[in-house]
Amino acid sequence: MSIRTIARLGALPAATAAIALSLAAPAGAHVSATVSDASAGAYTIATFSVPHGCEGSPTTKVEIQVPESVLSVTPTRNPFYDVETTTAQLDEPVADGHGNEVTERTASVVYTATTPLPDGQRDTFELSFQVPDAAGETLAWPTIQTCREGETGWTQVPADGQDEDELEAPAPSFEVLPAAEGTGHDDATAGTADDTTAEADDAAEAAGAAGSADAAADDEDGTSALGWAGLVAGLAGLAAGGLALARTRRS
Repeated sequence: MSIRTIARLGALPAATAAIALSLAAPAGAHVSATVSDASAGAYTIATFSVPHGCEGSPTTKVEIQVPESVLSVTPTRNPFYDVETTTAQLDEPVADGHGNEVTERTASVVYTATTPLPDGQRDTFELSFQVPDAAGETLAWPTIQTCREGETGWTQVPADGQDEDELEAPAPSFEVLPAAEGTGHDDATAGTADDTTAEADDAAEAAGAAGSADAAADDEDGTSALGWAGLVAGLAGLAAGGLALARTRRS
């Protein structure tokens, strides 16, 4: 075997390893999203993690675009950023979870750095909102990361059947899970609460009646005791008077 052939064979594993590393590196650098509760209808907090700057350049702004099915979000303050929200008009008014008519939704949340995020450091951004009632749907949050030099758009959404790991810059996302049991305020729950309240009222009334009866019994017992004590005192007085009268006659 020639030296040239050996060199070629040795170069093949090295090239394969280099390709694997080049594919794995972007996956670890993605902007990701985790939620405290992904159940349909639940109130949750989504945490977006930005791992580092753009190709070594510090991050100066992060814009998180809100899915159309989420009407409103509340951003958590971050001491290193100024935060503002943008809105968009709805095609048709809809009712929110409280029955109020809503004509616009939160379109995006923009964090502008007062102190840029250096390369090699990470930061997190939190949004509070209600998960839409759409179990099985994947909510994508396209995110634009702007740096002093360059910009990265984490906006790619996988097609049906496509693996997210195949994308170069996937948008952070999570899947909506089925609604958890016992989280809604339905009629059955309200009825149970009413029954419990009624039972508590009945118990209170019964306790009050029993207390009144005991008090009345105590009053009767007290009156009887006082009567007997008076009778005994009267008899003792009569006995003492009789003895005194007898002594006087003897004298």
